[in-house]
Amino acid sequence: MSKPFRKVLIANRGEIAVRVARTLHEMGIGAVAVYSDADRASLHVRMADEAYPIGPAPAGESYLRIDKIIDTAKRAGCDAIHPGYGFLSENPLMPEACERAGIVFVGPAASAMRQMGSKTAARAKMSAAGVPIVPGATCDTTEEAVSAAKKIGFPVMLKASAGGGGKGMRLVERAEDMANAWERARSEAKKFFGDDTVYIEKAILKPRHVEIQVLGDREGNIVHCFERDCSIQRRNQKVVEETPSPAASRELVAKMGAIAVQGAKAVGYFSAGTFEFLLAQDGSFYFLEMNTRLQVEHPITEAVTGLDLVREMILVAQGEKLAFKQEDLQARGAAIECRVYAEDPSSGFLPSPGKIDSLVTPAGPGVRDDGGAYPGCTISSFYDPLISKLSVWAPTRERAVARMRRALSEYVVTGIRTNLAFHEKLFAHPDFVAGNYDTGFLERHRDLLLGYPRVPAGDERSVAVAVAIAASRMERATGVSVATSGESGSRLAPWVAQHRARTLRS
Repeated sequence: MSKPFRKVLIANRGEIAVRVARTLHEMGIGAVAVYSDADRASLHVRMADEAYPIGPAPAGESYLRIDKIIDTAKRAGCDAIHPGYGFLSENPLMPEACERAGIVFVGPAASAMRQMGSKTAARAKMSAAGVPIVPGATCDTTEEAVSAAKKIGFPVMLKASAGGGGKGMRLVERAEDMANAWERARSEAKKFFGDDTVYIEKAILKPRHVEIQVLGDREGNIVHCFERDCSIQRRNQKVVEETPSPAASRELVAKMGAIAVQGAKAVGYFSAGTFEFLLAQDGSFYFLEMNTRLQVEHPITEAVTGLDLVREMILVAQGEKLAFKQEDLQARGAAIECRVYAEDPSSGFLPSPGKIDSLVTPAGPGVRDDGGAYPGCTISSFYDPLISKLSVWAPTRERAVARMRRALSEYVVTGIRTNLAFHEKLFAHPDFVAGNYDTGFLERHRDLLLGYPRVPAGDERSVAVAVAIAASRMERATGVSVATSGESGSRLAPWVAQHRARTLRS
């Protein structure tokens, strides 16, 4: 075992840098922050033991500069670098640069990153390792496509080999529709990517997006830490995650976990990582990709297992073995995470950067808020607009949903738009409450979930007007007078006022 680290540089920003710093402090390790010009006053800078500037606001000139990160770690006397997620966390050049500099990278080996970084290469590697992948075929003609589709089973999806962003894709449900879909998919692929190569893949209708957390050490010991259901997505980005998945039995999770461990061993994986799967309605599941880093949604796994995944990553990086085996791990209760963004769902989830005037985060039993903001700080337009990750734990899913509703009602952000009202509507939707959802849920219910009045920003008069309207409607609905101002009457608490204002129906 190597000697314990004295200092670790956190090559990231925002809430994940704050979260990593907290574990380092618990372990008695110095936390070193880096910051761009835009982040000089950020919370992660304030919480670190040391902080160093690394360049202008654009990430390409600061947080993505491996040379600056390595140079800063050397100057600060750091033993290791933790990449968080995003930025350089899955770039194999980063661990390679660390090795050359004699600095430990808190994460997997560059070789594992390379093997899993290309989706096509990862698909082939996992198939060879016995990990189920979506059945598919490469075809040159319509006739070949029809023949392949019959073998795979309709419906199938045509996809541009060089594509992305939904371009060059067509759903084909019958053999007689193949010719037209084939030509249109090829034409679109040629137009957008300059390559008309199209392949065929079995269409998984209304799937769940379920992922398995894995954790391994440098001696080949690997465990899975159960699953997370990440099916509530917008534009293929997760916004709500929960564990356990309402759609997966414990037997199915154990099977998925064993497959994920099998896949991780095939690439010599160590540290924390995540296998992502599509879960079909019939219980079959298929490999999507592996994220060779810590996930945004890791707090809910920590909540049900009692692990600190960042701590485990640090210990593995120090050369220690996992202190537990698979049979030692248990998942208790239910946990849910909401990603609180500075964005406006009523405008297509457009970012809403700007200064936060006031910020009140929820608390109480089973509530955790991993944040990187504070009253008076600015949410920059240069980076992801994530304000915090709000997580709850409870003994049952029913109670976890109720706890999240309560926590959301206490969350106050003024000065910018947020997606808090969207989350409140989602957690009131009967299908979500019942656990009946898939990856297309938000799109199917967008009118209900996104159709609400704009949330008052930082202007006190607009907030006061909204509160007055809320009070008036309550009085009409209940017949009970609600005083909102005046020395002689009671006053709505700020979080109650904003909660009522943002959930009003027109």
